[in-house]
Amino acid sequence: MDIPPDYIPEKSSQKRRPKAAKGQQHQQNFYNDFDMPNQQSQQFAPNFGQQDMFYGGQGSQVFSPAGYGGQMPNFQQFPGQQLLSDPVTNMAMQYGQVLAGQGKDLVNQNIQQYVASSKLKNYFAVDTIYVGKKLGILLFPFTHTDWSVHHSQDEPVAPRYEINAPDLYIPMMAFVTYLLVAGMVLGTQGRFTPEQLGVQASSALVWLIVELLAFSLSLYILNLTTSLRYLDIISYCGYKFVGMTISLLAGVAMSTSVYYGVLAWFCITLAFFLIRTMKVQVTPQQREDGYSKGAKRSLYFVLAVSLAQPLLMWWLTSYIMLS
Repeated sequence: MDIPPDYIPEKSSQKRRPKAAKGQQHQQNFYNDFDMPNQQSQQFAPNFGQQDMFYGGQGSQVFSPAGYGGQMPNFQQFPGQQLLSDPVTNMAMQYGQVLAGQGKDLVNQNIQQYVASSKLKNYFAVDTIYVGKKLGILLFPFTHTDWSVHHSQDEPVAPRYEINAPDLYIPMMAFVTYLLVAGMVLGTQGRFTPEQLGVQASSALVWLIVELLAFSLSLYILNLTTSLRYLDIISYCGYKFVGMTISLLAGVAMSTSVYYGVLAWFCITLAFFLIRTMKVQVTPQQREDGYSKGAKRSLYFVLAVSLAQPLLMWWLTSYIMLS
């Protein structure tokens, strides 16, 4: 339809927005892109607590903060968080930690009464030079002349400073090696079982405890003056595992006759070593008139300790080699 020439359109009451510059329009679009999540959250936030418009009806579910006790649900909580945040649980945990600390201190105090950690460390204060020299003395003690301990007898001496001082490093390592070699020998004979290895370990430990109790009781009954401590007795009785280990290795590598020869050699050397070592540390009492008291008892005690070691060496190795 043609428009009449005299027609004049009516002006709109709305004001026209001024055109923005090209750079400002690009910056405004840039902000709108990053503000999209916030605009969406503001758009859907008013609908929180109303029925779903797409899933309406009587059975529709309404989500509101009242269903969660007035608080928004927190889906980041793990199951035990509420238990750990309980003040009663925290108090119980603190009380348990206090009891554990008190129990640890009590155990340490009781252990310190019988075995001082500082004294026990001295028996393991060895070096390579000491171990080599001590093994040489145990293997061939007849050339060693000075058997006295040159340091104070009141406190244990670190073995690396005194070759004649007893240690627990060599007996412990020899005991572990003895068990390993015993298992190897039983394996070559087709008799190895974990039970057999446990029997060997328990038998050796039981005999070592019996020796400690018997010799300590003998010192008390005979009323002997000595600088020996119970750890010294364990050390001297533990040196027999060196000869036992080498005897088993010689027997399994060669023959039974070689086993007997090596075992007899170490029985002689260990008895000689213990006689010369313990004779210095078990001294008879000196009377006022200058005569010594208890010399025979000291000699009997030293001989009993020295001769008991060869018997135990044969007993603990014969079952492995000869069965």
